Amino acid sequence: MSIRKNQPQLKQARQQVMANTQILQNLIPPTVSYTTQGHVLIIGPEDLARLAADKLSTMASRVILANEAITNQDETHLEAVMNAATDVESYYNKLASVKGFLGQFQVKVEGESGISELSVVAIRQAHFDIVLDLSHSPCINLEMLPPGYFYVGQDSDLLADAIASIPELIGEFDKPRYVRVNSDICAHDKHGLNGCNRCLNFCPADAISSVAHKIEIDPYLCHGAGSCTNACPTGALSYDLPTPASLHTYLEKLISRYRQEAQTAPVILFHDNEAGAEWINEQLSGDVLPVAMEEITVASIDHWLAALANGAREILILHTPATAPTLLQMLKGESTLANRILDQMGQPQRIRLITPSELTQLDDALAVSLAWPVIMPITLSAIEPNTNVKRSIMFQAIDHLNSQAAGVDDVLTMANIPYGMVSINSEKCTLCLSCVATCPTQALKDGGDAPALKFVEQDCVQCGLCEAACPENVISLLPQINFNQSARQQVQVLKHEPPFECIRCGSEFATQSMVKKIIEMVGEHSAFSANIERLKMCGDCRVKDMFEDILDDPEKQLQ
Repeated sequence: MSIRKNQPQLKQARQQVMANTQILQNLIPPTVSYTTQGHVLIIGPEDLARLAADKLSTMASRVILANEAITNQDETHLEAVMNAATDVESYYNKLASVKGFLGQFQVKVEGESGISELSVVAIRQAHFDIVLDLSHSPCINLEMLPPGYFYVGQDSDLLADAIASIPELIGEFDKPRYVRVNSDICAHDKHGLNGCNRCLNFCPADAISSVAHKIEIDPYLCHGAGSCTNACPTGALSYDLPTPASLHTYLEKLISRYRQEAQTAPVILFHDNEAGAEWINEQLSGDVLPVAMEEITVASIDHWLAALANGAREILILHTPATAPTLLQMLKGESTLANRILDQMGQPQRIRLITPSELTQLDDALAVSLAWPVIMPITLSAIEPNTNVKRSIMFQAIDHLNSQAAGVDDVLTMANIPYGMVSINSEKCTLCLSCVATCPTQALKDGGDAPALKFVEQDCVQCGLCEAACPENVISLLPQINFNQSARQQVQVLKHEPPFECIRCGSEFATQSMVKKIIEMVGEHSAFSANIERLKMCGDCRVKDMFEDILDDPEKQLQ
């Protein structure tokens, strides 16, 4: 039976399944509050700024910072400007900086006495609440602008929307804290060494920073794009609305219920709940299940691959002109990796980014994926405590999809991915275990009672902390995806050796390579040349030997 000819039944199945499948949300999510009194700063050419200020007469205060020349010398225009907002003062200082968010904008300008806060000078307030920017170029150059900052340039439609919205921004407003931070498992920094910076590279709102060697998220600037949680290899940054586990559960139920109801594998379509949602309508093919997110980067590679393992036949991610370039760049990189993984195991490339125009012409593409091998669904098993959940789910999905295809056991080598091996030069490694002390995921482990360095590949996030911590510079990283489940999950011994025994009492106190290294480094020094054997003793025996030597020859105390 043709899917194309069975659209009414498929759409009915979709409607029923989606109506009966809800994503579990935190009923009382943590929030942040913005408080505003309505103090507005208007930046731009003085004529346009004054005309805009005239339309905002209900605000608590209006201040103009004229930073560009008047746009129109027409007499009628100038007369209208002269009669507009006559009670509003204009300032002509050079703008130094604008930063902040709704209710807390700090605007610094240059004056005769140096840099000053314009709000203090103009309205005797510590800050402006709202900024309306009519400049040719935005004064805040971010892909996702902070709440309360309206950049309209000289677009009359945007200006009209801003003029209508600004008066409504007086009072107190709550917004969710979209992202949680677990510093205990973060790979950004350990013992003052810099490691993973992936989240810092992908925030279009500039809401993430490294403060005192820890990743912090400014919840007032955060738009909930989810790019940081998508990029985070350890799960230290996790989305809260929905949580990663809730989204996985929702997708699994949605797919399994649709397969049972419609007797065919669905296509999952991720879209954002604003610009993308406008393109979702009844014309959408009945075998496509739309999943709305705050932003399309909330769902990450583990969700995509897990959805395929759950029985979806294809994953579509709808991006629009409103999608921030940074988010699109991330999605292109992650989808390329996901499809390389699928290709390596002999699966079709089941993950695609699509545009609205492609969404309206999906039939031919969907017909192609109907001919692909059907994936037998699996329910991914529960994750053990103290395990990297994101990574465990992703590799469970990879192993299942691999078993449904070629069952390869080789490796896929790619640069700049947070998966792979740690390699050491075992001859020069002294088993000091500095790498173990800095590893945030416990991919590197000690040998317990015996001197050894052990490694579990599946837990390695390629953060580089071990490489930075190694005093011997013997560690190197090998980014790769290992399709051999057993090799990837087993505990590998990178180096082991018998312990060094004290030559006096026989107790084990160091590694053989460590003692050898110390002797090579300081054995020729005058302080040790006469007593080189003490370096082969444990701490207690070394002290005893020194005192015995002094008792035999008391003048040695003066040497």
